[in-house]
Amino acid sequence: MAAVFSGLLSWLQLEGEPVTKYVINGGRPLHGEIEIGGAKNAAVAIVPATLMVEGPCRIENVPQISDVTMLLNILKQMGADIRMINRHTIDIDCSAIRTPDATFDMMRRIRASYYLIGAMLGRFGSARVAMPGGCNFGGVRPIDQHIKGFAAMGAKVEVKNGLVCAETDGGLTGCSVYLDVVSVGATVNIMLGAALAKGKTVIENAAREPHIVDLANFLNSMGADIRGAGTNVIKITGVEKLRGGSYSIIPDQIEAGTYMAAVAGAGGDVLIKNVIPKHMDCISIKLREMGVTVTDMDDCIRVTRETPLLKTNVKTLPYPGFPTDMQPQIAAVLCAAEGTSIVTEGVWDNRFKYVDELAKMGAKIQVDGHLAIIEGVKKLTGAPIKACDLRAGAALVIAGLMAHGTTEVEGVGYIERGYEDIVAKLRGVGADIKSVVLPDDPAVEVRNAG
Repeated sequence: MAAVFSGLLSWLQLEGEPVTKYVINGGRPLHGEIEIGGAKNAAVAIVPATLMVEGPCRIENVPQISDVTMLLNILKQMGADIRMINRHTIDIDCSAIRTPDATFDMMRRIRASYYLIGAMLGRFGSARVAMPGGCNFGGVRPIDQHIKGFAAMGAKVEVKNGLVCAETDGGLTGCSVYLDVVSVGATVNIMLGAALAKGKTVIENAAREPHIVDLANFLNSMGADIRGAGTNVIKITGVEKLRGGSYSIIPDQIEAGTYMAAVAGAGGDVLIKNVIPKHMDCISIKLREMGVTVTDMDDCIRVTRETPLLKTNVKTLPYPGFPTDMQPQIAAVLCAAEGTSIVTEGVWDNRFKYVDELAKMGAKIQVDGHLAIIEGVKKLTGAPIKACDLRAGAALVIAGLMAHGTTEVEGVGYIERGYEDIVAKLRGVGADIKSVVLPDDPAVEVRNAG
């Protein structure tokens, strides 16, 4: 137990982490089983939501990823009592927190820092939060819909010196909010603020993603009154307080989809466990169009690919459409499909920066605005490449698994923001991949090589 506790403590400490790269010898089909962890996008909303709860929250199926680590550190520095029960179970008690002050430097490093705005407004009636960081898809991430929602609920919001400063006169008040665009972040943030607001809040044109439903289920299990999550109209009746309790996070749709894409690209036969198959339909349909066999079971999906990949066209859309967070991974696989495929990015303005890295491996991709035209090649060739964001990094790993020869992927800190034990999980199904510490001296230390 002492060793486990020591390891979990190290999970909460990011400073001084060594810089690593992944070394992949590709061309090996994947066989075996992969267990999917808790959903990143649900966890990074649920952890800030514990700030609003009186008493301890036990959160189960928590993914061990750096974004969650950062949020736990932020809450800890604010005064929360955080106890690690086991590798994926955490007790969080924010009762002792008295002011909405947090370490701004830490908040700038992740996108999900902006969920603290809704949580702080709900609990304290005020918030000071750094503008979101995380992956860069073209300029600063817009939070205009978040601000619109909070302003409609009676908050005075200003953005100055890189901070979002919000104040209310006695707390938020429920109202109707129509989102001009479908925004997951704004839906989450307004839902958080509304849970403890006076009166009823209606969010129209709300996002419908599975992690929106998971957050609503978490809040409801703590005493909130939220209805309609998973539809485009969410109704929240504010309550006086939220009480502690236990909750288990749903499996990660995008982690599961990434490993499905890896099997599609590298070939093989893998059983992907701990999934909700219905959440995967938008991904499974496209893989089937590409000639991949995808078989749904109760809480597993079997993915098999033995024949050549076929071309297809993909357009990313809000859920239940094809996820933008799977766009780079599917594009990497299509690099080896027969014929010409078209990938259209319908959510973000600039999500094709990884294309230049795939070109180093022999991929033939032309980008025109929101469109990528991919001409399939017979093979990709290993090369030194660098991740530019989380999902692009996952795409480069998939390309490395598909390629002939050795691929070295740098910038893996991005990847570890959203994938727990990706090296170990891929090694477990036969991939030749290892994580190598980039040395300050000629001696090279290898991790995860066992």
